[in-house]
Amino acid sequence: MGKTRILEAIGVTKTYRMGKIAVPVLRNIDFGAAKGDFIALQGPSGSGKTTLLNILGGLDSPSSGEVWIEGVNTTKMGEKRLSVIRCRRIGFVFQFYNLIPNMSALNNVELPMIFARSPKEPRLQKAELLLQTVGLAQKLLHTSAELSAGEQQRGAIARALANDPAIVLMDEPTGNLDRENTTNIMRLVEELNESKGQTFILTTHSTVIAKSANKVVQLRDGKLQDILACK
Repeated sequence: MGKTRILEAIGVTKTYRMGKIAVPVLRNIDFGAAKGDFIALQGPSGSGKTTLLNILGGLDSPSSGEVWIEGVNTTKMGEKRLSVIRCRRIGFVFQFYNLIPNMSALNNVELPMIFARSPKEPRLQKAELLLQTVGLAQKLLHTSAELSAGEQQRGAIARALANDPAIVLMDEPTGNLDRENTTNIMRLVEELNESKGQTFILTTHSTVIAKSANKVVQLRDGKLQDILACK
């Protein structure tokens, strides 16, 4: 029996308008992800991978096509219901971390749980546990401005996991890191994917990083070129 399909993009197209000129960014993208998959959206700059990731996560909407998450068509949702899906079922990790600089690592990780209205003591305990999981047990009370680039990305990953999302979306998570930190972050992502069974989808221009995934969705000029199984 195959793994449960958790996400599906069907005919996803995105076109921006610059005055009277239509600029296509995504062209009729079809692909799906199963529970526990680790997928890389791989392609050069301008291939549309970040736009696709944003559409999958409900941060942007397609010009046409549909995105289904856990059997629900999110492209038909109102903003209020979609914001609940983003908060509770999807975790986001960005290239430049997007941590709040003057807030401690502990409080940064706690933040999504505040939005989800989790009780204070359990959420602080969970934030501490997540920071321990990503190797930041000694940096709980450091502000994000006091953390190195690699530590900030680890904190961002911990924050993305705060509400036990079904899907974790990562936009070029190693794009601002040196080689050593890149290796460490990718090893951490692989370990989390294996231990938690959550679906991870990341964007990357690097074929080396893409090989860490078990499936690679190759994009070029807004078109799906190929889907490759890596493991």
